[in-house]
Amino acid sequence: MLVLSLDSSSIASVALSRDGEVLSRFDTTDTRSHAEALAPAVQDLMTEAGLTGADLDAVLVGTGPGPFTGLRAGLVTARTLGFAWDVPVHGMCSLDAVAFHVAPAALAAGHTEFVVVTDARRKELYRRSYRVHEDEFGPSIAPIDDPRVGAPEDAPALPCYGSGAALYPDRLSRAVPGFAELHPSAADLARAAWALTRRGHELSTDTSPLYLRDSDAKVPASPKRATR
Repeated sequence: MLVLSLDSSSIASVALSRDGEVLSRFDTTDTRSHAEALAPAVQDLMTEAGLTGADLDAVLVGTGPGPFTGLRAGLVTARTLGFAWDVPVHGMCSLDAVAFHVAPAALAAGHTEFVVVTDARRKELYRRSYRVHEDEFGPSIAPIDDPRVGAPEDAPALPCYGSGAALYPDRLSRAVPGFAELHPSAADLARAAWALTRRGHELSTDTSPLYLRDSDAKVPASPKRATR
């Protein structure tokens, strides 16, 4: 299964993968240029691989949670490519990609339940809790709850993995060190999706964004009077 993955919930990233093996990837930590970076990155990866949209089996996109502008860039790009190439577009919570990445470390540490925490700005964190166990295919994760946003102190008293753990180690009950640079990425998204499909699960076709907050942009209560 040849998949093009995109995630812009934190960093902007693109990956090409076949059956969960990442063939090539692009990642940028510049959080101010998601819209400008994604389309050229897709073009470059596809050209270097000698592929066209007709060669793909699916497009996969991280649905967040994430900031409005950055998250929209990835979702719109993925939906547009899927429409133009006539390939299905699947969505996955971006925190699930991080959870899949840390699952082997969590199991090795004896953490059968843990929380993924990433930066939500405003001194808050995005978070989601997971259970992990080993099966015939390797580490397997299952969400315990829905994605949430809130103060670090609101996180469950479980081991906390991800970039958010390094931001507020003193405000989390059990921050796990060593994952300060771990952000949701298209590569981990692809690996997590393959881990689901090889276990017989269908990928979601829901690409609705997980903003978790109201927009800062507000419609004026009443239109201003025009003056001459």
